[in-house]
Amino acid sequence: MKFAFHPEAKAEFFAGIEYYENCEPGLGSDFAIEVRSAIENILSFPNAWPIMENDLRRCQVRRFPYCVIYSHDEVIVSILAVMHLHRDPDYWKDRIP
Repeated sequence: MKFAFHPEAKAEFFAGIEYYENCEPGLGSDFAIEVRSAIENILSFPNAWPIMENDLRRCQVRRFPYCVIYSHDEVIVSILAVMHLHRDPDYWKDRIP
């Protein structure tokens, strides 16, 4: 199975890396590793996380207050948001196709 970021989700991912790297050298890399680990888990077990609404699911990222919001079919996982958990929980909903 493959995955693809929504352009805004990709920007959130890189903004998170930059933020944590500015907080402490190496922490941005740790953040990237944890998000990629969450994505790998999603790719291996796409139905393992609870459905939020419709066919959208949410996978929590370890160590950081983020989650990956995604949908999937037999071929691809579509990542709609790399969401900070202290943001407005609905900010990304205009990305739903």
